[in-house]
Amino acid sequence: MTAPHQAAPAAGKKAGKRTGKRNLPPGALKAYIASLTGTSLEYYDFAIYSVASALIFPKIFFPVGDELVGLLLSFSTFAVGYLARPIGGVIFGRLGDKIGRKHVLVVTLMLIGVATVLIGVLPDYSAIGVAAPAILVLLRLAQGIGVGGEWGGAVLLSSEFGDARKRGFWSSAAQIGPPAGNLMANGVLALLAATLSNEAFLSWGWRVAFLASALLVVFGLLIRLKLEETPVFKAIQAHGEAPKAPIKEVFTKEPRALVAAALSRICPDVLYSLFTVFVALYATKQLGMTTGNVLGAILIGSAFQLALIPAAGALTDRFNRRLVYGIAAVGTAVYIPLFFLMIQGKSVLMLTIGVVIGLAFHAFMYGPQAAYITEQFPARLRYAGSSLAYTLAGVIGGAVAPLVFTALFAATGNWFLIAGYLAVSAVVTVVGLAIGKNPQTSEEERLLQEARA
Repeated sequence: MTAPHQAAPAAGKKAGKRTGKRNLPPGALKAYIASLTGTSLEYYDFAIYSVASALIFPKIFFPVGDELVGLLLSFSTFAVGYLARPIGGVIFGRLGDKIGRKHVLVVTLMLIGVATVLIGVLPDYSAIGVAAPAILVLLRLAQGIGVGGEWGGAVLLSSEFGDARKRGFWSSAAQIGPPAGNLMANGVLALLAATLSNEAFLSWGWRVAFLASALLVVFGLLIRLKLEETPVFKAIQAHGEAPKAPIKEVFTKEPRALVAAALSRICPDVLYSLFTVFVALYATKQLGMTTGNVLGAILIGSAFQLALIPAAGALTDRFNRRLVYGIAAVGTAVYIPLFFLMIQGKSVLMLTIGVVIGLAFHAFMYGPQAAYITEQFPARLRYAGSSLAYTLAGVIGGAVAPLVFTALFAATGNWFLIAGYLAVSAVVTVVGLAIGKNPQTSEEERLLQEARA
């Protein structure tokens, strides 16, 4: 027992000499940036669709005459992206544990990028009729499959190059991607909405945001193609421990881990959908605020998340990860009624403060989420296990949340049931945390030490 623990610091010193300052593990910083950059680019694509599904698509792809029906149809295509994620989780999760993290991440980036650009040039309903929403659904399906395979690999990319004892921080790289992508997406849309007339924005302006993703995807590909495979996966291959049927093994050998990891995601998913999708609808339709007011509030909230997410991840490396995560979930249930009360006065300032606080609660769940999910599974099943948990939870969390929010609001005309929905999701997440594992690093250290020997 003593020898392995004595060997680890020595390896750390050597790593410090190779990488320079602060004794960073070899390749860790490069992997962190690649993980952050890749998921930022991909969630830029996903985020512009989220905003467009609430504000634009009901008018140009689903002009059914009834505004509510058009909105529900548009949110249904939003949900398709989540429903497709398990397909990506199965396909790419399996490949990620069999052939490695790097190659899979290149494919997922290309898949989402191509689908997003094609949405940007898709003719609307007035031009090609029902073919327009049909093609939109197919492209959204492709986006969802790509995202389903992306997240697990991006998390492993940064965490498996980093220090296993600081997994909360290193894994948070991929978690910064959604708010960073959301920040870029809403910034572009807000700029276009502010500089163009409403007619021009609905006609062609929104397409600029989708087409701009082509440049971002090319940049992301250049970074990922230069990466090496992670040290942990190399060690798994060297020991001949790569699984033959990772998906089957996850379901048969790790069912409790899968359930715990999946349930932990429900509240963060539902909460994020509330503040980045439904709030745009509620504030504009119910409170009479402008699209610019809402997008500005989301921009500021996302900017705060850029710092809060890695800080939350690092915090859980010092304190019990499940406890910090659970406190944020319970805090969410308490805060949502307060948020709706805050914004009834139709104050833009209160809306902004409310969104910032709401996304801060999300950050303290989302920051440590990647570490919590990946550490539920053994290293040889991490890609498949993490991807399945992430994507299956998305189906019952983020996929249906905008639809549920809209239906509850349409049925009651108030926010009470919406707050209750968030409270239930918080309880589900706490249950997932209660049945999960605390961090374990012994297996990973064994693989790396034996590979170095």
